[in-house]
Amino acid sequence: MAALVKAMQSGQVQATPWLVLASSDSAPALTLARELGVKTRISGPSELAEAVVGADWLCLAGYLSLIPAVVIEQLGGRILNIHPALLPKFGGKGMYGSHVHEAVIRSGEQESGCTVHRVTARYDEGEIIVQLRCPVLPHDTPETLGARVLALEHKAYPMALAQVLSDG
Repeated sequence: MAALVKAMQSGQVQATPWLVLASSDSAPALTLARELGVKTRISGPSELAEAVVGADWLCLAGYLSLIPAVVIEQLGGRILNIHPALLPKFGGKGMYGSHVHEAVIRSGEQESGCTVHRVTARYDEGEIIVQLRCPVLPHDTPETLGARVLALEHKAYPMALAQVLSDG
């Protein structure tokens, strides 16, 4: 979230950060957003449609629930998500954070990375916009791999948002 907001505020992405939503008032994103001067709001899935009225795009970062169908219809393909793996592998319900990195290492994959994709009614199945890759090293732990993937996420998300905005 912070990387996206900073990319917008610097002009790297031609958009204005309008609102940061979180499902809990303890979400660290809320503090970061406030420090960056962005309005915040607590909103669970049942209030999401009302919370995003007026938004041109919705960018998810760490949102672990399915987006309600009414919101998907409301925004008409203008919802993006970032996932810490190279989809379509290692996606779906329960595949987030260290769970993803553990699965990648356990599988013996030689590379990992992140994917920015459009959101659909199913977890991690939308059109892929950007993927960035990094090697899985022989002595990686979920934490070391996760740190490399996070660095890629901070590049990939602004890149993907800039791309879809320029595509119109």
